[in-house]
Amino acid sequence: MSGASIHRGGPPQLSVEQLTAEIEDGSIDTVIVAFTDMQGRLQGKRIHGHFFLEHVLAHGTEGCNYLLAVDIDMNTVDGYAISSWERGYGDMFFTMDLATLRRTPGDRASATIQCDLTWLDGSGEVPQSPRTVLKSQEAAAREMGFAAFCGTELEFIMFEQTFDEAWDRRYAGLTGTNRYNVDYSIFGGTKVEPVLREIRNEMYTAGMTVESAKGECNLGQHEIGFLYDSVVRTCDNHTIYKNGAKEIAAKHGHSLTFMAKYDQREGNSCHIHLSLRGTDGTVSFADENREGGRSEIFDHFLAGLLATMREFTYFYAPNVNSYKRFAAGSFAPTAVAWGTDNRTCALRVVGHGAGLRVENRVPGGDVNPYLSVAAMMAGGLYGIAEKLTLDPMCVGNAYTGDYVHVPSTLAEARDLLHGSAIARAAFGDEVVDHYVNAADVELAAYNATVTDWERIRGFERM
Repeated sequence: MSGASIHRGGPPQLSVEQLTAEIEDGSIDTVIVAFTDMQGRLQGKRIHGHFFLEHVLAHGTEGCNYLLAVDIDMNTVDGYAISSWERGYGDMFFTMDLATLRRTPGDRASATIQCDLTWLDGSGEVPQSPRTVLKSQEAAAREMGFAAFCGTELEFIMFEQTFDEAWDRRYAGLTGTNRYNVDYSIFGGTKVEPVLREIRNEMYTAGMTVESAKGECNLGQHEIGFLYDSVVRTCDNHTIYKNGAKEIAAKHGHSLTFMAKYDQREGNSCHIHLSLRGTDGTVSFADENREGGRSEIFDHFLAGLLATMREFTYFYAPNVNSYKRFAAGSFAPTAVAWGTDNRTCALRVVGHGAGLRVENRVPGGDVNPYLSVAAMMAGGLYGIAEKLTLDPMCVGNAYTGDYVHVPSTLAEARDLLHGSAIARAAFGDEVVDHYVNAADVELAAYNATVTDWERIRGFERM
């Protein structure tokens, strides 16, 4: 998330007029109409190009409301107010945001449009939809006179096996595309450059400003970075990138994972950089006349992030696996602390002047970007509204400091979210209860599962 201003040139954009012309001349034959579900995945339909122009562009399309009320295996589960057998599993309307129209990365004969979800009775957007949760926080910031911008740094591990081979192996015994730590290694990146290059170039074609690719610490682990943008646009891009990277890797005979913790080595992070500006474009976070060049608003914002970190951790770490990543000395934070350019803290302050921002190092690669950024905004805006005082900066190793820690389990994070008055005030009871139920579903599935670890330890020796 470098730089002081939004870059408006560069990546090609796709207009409705261009889409129409390319469908008519046969260059594009398919339009993907999709939204982001609770798990952060693209869900929707592939629509024939001419049918899209003749019917869907003007009238839209629908999908079952169970898409916001299932587990990761797409099982219908109990406990959701918006969707159940008793309610009949009706439809939601896919309200297309034509500003998101882009070429589909990895498929030049396809275009993609992202959607909000609205109720068919005309009562408005589905509040539990992740994109709507973020848009609500964006509106809250705007009411306070702020515009929000962010960038997400998303890591993945790539394997030599295909996705089908990985499934057949139950994801065990896979070979990373690098045999050793290739953090920042140019030679290490060269080995997988055909895949990385195609991902970078296809994302550029899809309208994203690509910054760079670099190796990471785990075997076969890499990161591709993008220029920051407005919060909703960044999260839209994040979702398209995550889906497209998998599809492109598959075309090359590889698989990759964004799960927070795959093995005993380093996990996949999703560091989120966020800043506010005035709606008139003025700098809000920087003040060269104050300590550290931070404005009073920035200090309040940081204080709010710290004050809500534990209660909002579910939105930063939504799965049982997410909490395996939190380990001392792992570059995944455990201490609810902040520091200037200090990677041992949950919150790292970086940049200067117009580029001053906060990096949240808690989220992993499995995070839903809309929900995590919404949580950061809600926490920061709470700090501004309440004029919270910022705790002293951590100097040194936060892992060994005297700090409270982020929750160590999903169950703990679930309980903190459920009881959070701040979360309920910011997001509404219906949103909080929806995601508390999602945590309950995940926990129930995990607690009912007998793992390989248990069999190995207990089959013969207990």
